[in-house]
Amino acid sequence: MKSTTIKQEAVSLLQRLITIPSFSKQEEGTAAILVEYLKQWGAEPYRVGNNVYAIAKGFNPLQPTLLLNSHHDTVKPNAHYTRDPFSPLIEEGKLYGLGSNDAGASLVALVASFLLSFTKSSNWNLIIAATAEEEISGTAGIEALLQDKNFIEQTKGCFLQENIHPHTCAIVGEPTLLQMAIAERGLLVLDGVAQGKAGHAAREEGENALYHAMNAIQTIRNISWERKSSLLGPVKCSTTVIETENKAHNIVPASCYFVVDVRVNEQYSFQEVIDILQSVIPPAVQLKPRSTRLRSSLIPLDHPLVKVGLANQLSYYGSPTTSDKALLPFPALKLGPGNSARSHSADEWVGIDEIENGVDLYCILIDQLTNSKLNA
Repeated sequence: MKSTTIKQEAVSLLQRLITIPSFSKQEEGTAAILVEYLKQWGAEPYRVGNNVYAIAKGFNPLQPTLLLNSHHDTVKPNAHYTRDPFSPLIEEGKLYGLGSNDAGASLVALVASFLLSFTKSSNWNLIIAATAEEEISGTAGIEALLQDKNFIEQTKGCFLQENIHPHTCAIVGEPTLLQMAIAERGLLVLDGVAQGKAGHAAREEGENALYHAMNAIQTIRNISWERKSSLLGPVKCSTTVIETENKAHNIVPASCYFVVDVRVNEQYSFQEVIDILQSVIPPAVQLKPRSTRLRSSLIPLDHPLVKVGLANQLSYYGSPTTSDKALLPFPALKLGPGNSARSHSADEWVGIDEIENGVDLYCILIDQLTNSKLNA
């Protein structure tokens, strides 16, 4: 298979994917296309829900594994689109369409690089996984795949915590301008509940829960985090929602609810953040995490995958956004064609040259990594 041919096919595949709506939890159509495409090129794909994966030939559980992962779900198009979001037109070297940049370009470039590599013998196992529900951090995406019984059997349990090879890692395809996002902020969403006592506003009765909430919000806003990250900066807390249960103007609210979006660097665990915040706010206010799944992550600079990237003059940075990288129980590098600034924007697009360069870079990294001999 020629590289030029597979690059052209990657663009055509992305055009096909764009034509099929694939909002999170509704990825059946694009999953079917990916299964058909992998079969067409001689791979043996499997499907777990709306997740699709294939394993390169010669799988050896004693070897490290490189997982190539990106998602095929999209957000819904925003109201400012001037083009049909499902019409994959190419104009002046740009491919337009919903999901073209986030993360269709990364996905098809990873698929192409897998197809160029999956029959070769190497010192590594290679797996491609096109997963679902990334845009909503859903539980039926990459987590469901890694926990699937048949997937575990097919991969000889190589992703089970007790079996993970020291060098096993992943490339998570997201638009990073083909630079290495080695660190990523974790996402912790906290629901705050302030309790007071109802009363009549005109008679100075009750205990205003709204004021308790406001004091807590101001304290959270002004807190200084000691442990800063050279890649991700300090922990960042943003209160984004506040409401009371009653809507009457003359009733002192007995309870007030608010939501805090916390972006956590790799210097703190989620529990540390929760404990610190709870310790500095009024006792009448309690914080409860919605989930602790989307933790911060870091792949070390001396990891073999990162070292290969550095050898090819790639720069590295810490990403403020969250991806499936947060859900993988082993080191992962976020890297892909496209620009994160275009993600979820109206008239989303990706350059044809970006896709082609993505294929080239992925192939270089895969070839150099999987042909290296590593000590466990």
